[in-house]
Amino acid sequence: MTEEPGRITRRFLTPPTHNVHAHLRARMEELGMTVHVDAAGNLRGRSRTAGTRLLLGSHIDTVPDAGAFDGVLGVTLALECADMAREMNLPLAVDVVAFSEEEGVRFGVPFIGSRAIAGRFDPSPLALKDAEDVTLEEAIRAYGLDPSQIPAASQGLDDTLGFVEIHIEQGPVLETEDLKVAAVTGIVGQSRLTIAFTGQANHAGTTPMHLRHDALAGAAEWITAVEKHAKRTEGLVATVGKVESSPNAGNVIAGAVSLSLDVRHPHDAVRLSAVNELTEAANAIAERRGLAIQCTPQMDQPAVSMDERLTAYLVDTMETAGLPPKRMPSGAGHDAMVMAARMPTAMLFLRSPGGISHNPAEAVREEDVEAVLQVTNGFLARVAAEVR
Repeated sequence: MTEEPGRITRRFLTPPTHNVHAHLRARMEELGMTVHVDAAGNLRGRSRTAGTRLLLGSHIDTVPDAGAFDGVLGVTLALECADMAREMNLPLAVDVVAFSEEEGVRFGVPFIGSRAIAGRFDPSPLALKDAEDVTLEEAIRAYGLDPSQIPAASQGLDDTLGFVEIHIEQGPVLETEDLKVAAVTGIVGQSRLTIAFTGQANHAGTTPMHLRHDALAGAAEWITAVEKHAKRTEGLVATVGKVESSPNAGNVIAGAVSLSLDVRHPHDAVRLSAVNELTEAANAIAERRGLAIQCTPQMDQPAVSMDERLTAYLVDTMETAGLPPKRMPSGAGHDAMVMAARMPTAMLFLRSPGGISHNPAEAVREEDVEAVLQVTNGFLARVAAEVR
């Protein structure tokens, strides 16, 4: 179920998605769910149980050369929760969603799946192209879906009392504190931009240094400025993770460079101030070096708090299960941050051994999965008791 043999790479609606959908659909149908794929490519299982509904799930796309648990573990655990609710004969319908896209790898725009369900899908990215020159609209149609029907993905949720996402932490906090699980209190805000420096490609041997307009040298100076700014700002993380240089030849001065910028902070004012300062720094570098520059925002996601009531239920059931009632924020973005705009949302982390994620070495301990199932068992009973 990967695009690359020997490596886990599964981008939005690429052929391996069909295989994942088939596997998950079979499990949903075993649980007696009605199943469909909405126009954004989300696989959705709806419980036939009548009454108040609770939605659980996570995403099934990955970064290139990914680990085996990011996203998809949350979907499989959501299915186990649906099975538990059925076995306990709870007056609670547990629905499951496998979001089609969270990472933003194929088209540079994350959360396509959850944005659609939350009613926050912006159709303007439909014209974006991937590395193979395929537009987002074409990719959706090639999967057999109709992008004009994406707004319908947000319908039929009025009887849903909330959304819960289970996810590996993707960081070292729980590992450092020797804890199995934690309730997430909120998710940091994040900004994503593309910064493009344009200079003049020229011969590396015949162009004197003082006559160069080297886009890559300007980009390198700016990358260093990004790191320095993040290090002197408490709680800020800023990353330039993608660099594309043209013509990308060893004996040619770079004429154009495109870079990604990812900025995150728990407080939106600090994050937005950092983005402003970093784009101003890029403009100043470009002006001094005789370069053109373009800064293109791709995402501005405010910090999001999780629902206090649902989070308290998670914490209470952690204590009942004999687990430390750990609360913590998430430094990574998740579908939960998008769904929180639509309905009460909670999130449960389980430990990432070694703090490793987005890496083939990503792992999960069986004892931590057992702890998650203990907590969610009590959580579902607590929610069901509320709606009896």
